Order: sequence, then C-alpha cells, then structure tokens
Amino acid sequence: MKQQPRDADRLSAYSDAVFAVIVTIMVLQLSAPHSPHLSALIKLWQPAVSYLVSYVFIAIIWINHHYLSRLTRATTLPIIWINFVHLFFVSLLPFTTAWIAQTRLAATPVVTYAALFVCADGTYNVFERRVLRESDEVTDQQRRMARYRSLVAFALFTSAAVLAGFVPWAGFGLICLALVLHLKPDVGVRRRRRYYRERCRQGSCAARARQSRPADRADGPAMHLSRRADPAHLTVQSVLNSHTCCRSPSRSEMTGRTQPAAKARKVRKR
Repeated sequence: MKQQPRDADRLSAYSDAVFAVIVTIMVLQLSAPHSPHLSALIKLWQPAVSYLVSYVFIAIIWINHHYLSRLTRATTLPIIWINFVHLFFVSLLPFTTAWIAQTRLAATPVVTYAALFVCADGTYNVFERRVLRESDEVTDQQRRMARYRSLVAFALFTSAAVLAGFVPWAGFGLICLALVLHLKPDVGVRRRRRYYRERCRQGSCAARARQSRPADRADGPAMHLSRRADPAHLTVQSVLNSHTCCRSPSRSEMTGRTQPAAKARKVRKR
C-alpha cells in the first residue's frame, strides 16, 4: 500500500520549488554583453559578484532548510506561517540583486540588500528555533550551539546594513563574512548520531550500536525497512533496541531468564 507523504515532506517540496524559481529569475536578469570580446565580461564583474553572493545565500538557506526538515516530524500552523514569511523575504532577493548590480554597489541599494538579509535570516532563526524546540532528536547543547551561531550571523547582517550606509563595499564584505557561519548546517546527520550515542551513555551503556546486516535481521523486517528508508540508518528505536540497558527485555528474554531460576527452585525443593 502506498504511504501518504508527511506534512514535513510537502512543506519541504514547496520550499524547494520556490528556491528553484528564485535562482531561475536571478540568472535570467544577467544581461549578456553585446561585444564579442572577452574584455566585455570584465565590465560585468560587479553584477557577477552580486549574483554569486545571492546564489550562495540561497544555497546555504536550502541546505539548512533541508536538514531542519528532516528533524520536523509534524508541521504545525506556526511553523508553516514562519516558513511562508521566510520565503517571502527570500523571494525579494532577485530584485535587490539586480538593483545593486545596476547601480554598481551604491549605498542605498546595498543597505536594502543587507536589510533583506537581516529579515530573511531573522525569520529563519525563528523557524530553526521552533523546529529544534519541538524535536526530541537534538540535545540541549546542540540547541545552544545552533542558537549561538544564528545570533552571531544575525548580528553580522545587522552590522552590515548599518555599515553599508557609510561604506557600501565594507557592508557588502561583511555580508560575505556572515555567510561563512552558515556554510555548515547547524544540525546535521552527524549530530543526530551523536545524540543517540549520548542518550545511550546516559543510560550507562558502553556497547556500540550494531549496524551490520545480522543486526538488521535481528531487528525484524519492519526495522530493516525503516533503516533502509532512513539514509542515516540510525533511529531512536534501532539504537535503543541494539543496547540491552536502554530497552525493556522482550518476552522471550524474560522467559529465558526466568527458566533457569525456576529449575533451580525445583531442584532445591527435591
């Protein structure tokens, strides 16, 4: 029977479509030179740089949005509206990119460009905080680290918007510096694996998670299908099932443990 798509998958698919349209609009705004010589391309270096920065910003947003959507098990109405507001500010990026390209990085267009980054990053921070707060696959330390990086990037974007009013080149460079903080996703697959390991250590378990094929067969066909569907091959249930101290024993294990004790009692009675 075909499974119905999750709400988080629908939200992620819609966001992917919006990002693809935004990138297409930006590249269509690049005007080709009328001269057949390569020297004509040198004069277009400022529009090319503005397009590159905007493209990297959209790529960073999509990567972080992708990892956050994997942590979203159920979408609520506030998460949907926050995502729509975030996409609204991102959709204005082609307009501001063309403006600073045509005005050769003038003060007012760069200020507007940086202010748009502030709004887009601010709404993303709210979206990230909401998703991480409702997810049980992230530790408190990971939430604090993600929050710290988001606040630092937001402060840099805000400083760039203020500095661009006086020195547009410096403000544009500060925007590029702030983008470096989001090159690596705040919460990724490795952190999810680390969360599972930390959860098992808290239960005083020193055994390692069995990820081999015999372990998959021991977990049963349902667990094998869930691991095949998950690229990380690690779920909370699979890790807890592979550690004896983190799960309750099965009925067969209970009977296997009680049978020797019952036999010993019969021998003592005789």
